[in-house]
Order: sequence, then structure tokens, then C-alpha cells
Amino acid sequence: MEYTWKVTGLKTMSVSGTEGVVFQTYWTKTGKDENENEGVFSGATPFKEVDVLSENFVTFEQLTEEMVLGWIQNVVVGEYEKHVNDQIQKQINQKIMNMTEAELPWAAI
Repeated sequence: MEYTWKVTGLKTMSVSGTEGVVFQTYWTKTGKDENENEGVFSGATPFKEVDVLSENFVTFEQLTEEMVLGWIQNVVVGEYEKHVNDQIQKQINQKIMNMTEAELPWAAI
């Protein structure tokens, strides 16, 4: 399985007079199997306290997708990532088996 991550959105706020402090991220992780079947998981990862006075603080204008993905992956990779990958695999399996939601035969149209 080949996986790719993508940041799809950011929420920012002002902290101690510093604008553009990221406190919420939105992202997707896409899995593609050897037959090009694909599944996508959409997630959101919040960040609690951000120290704008830290020497490691990066201003909004200096952020890169790679940097933000690193923050997200620091939170997601591990036990939660198994859930993410399982959901991606479930989508792929449904496509392979041509599974669809069926309307109830007795439901009014």
C-alpha cells in the first residue's frame, strides 16, 4: 500500500499579539494498492498550547506543508494511525467487492 498525506485546511488565532498561530489542522491520508484502488481518510488534528515566544515557533508565512504534516504525524502516527489505515483498507475492499448501499426494497420512491 502506498500512502500520501495532504493538508487540506488550517485554523489560526492570535496569541499574545502574534497573528496566524495554527491551532487546528485538517488533512487527508490516501492509500493506493498495487491495482490502483484508492481509499481516503479525512482527519482533523488540534494543537493545544502554542508558545509564540519559543525559539522553535514558526510564523504563519514561513510554514510549509511538510512542516505542518510533521506536526500532524507526530500526533496521528502510532495507535490512531492503525484506525486510519484500517478505514482506508475498508474503502478499498468495498470497491474491490463492488459493495454499495442498497435502497430498501419496501421504501417509497
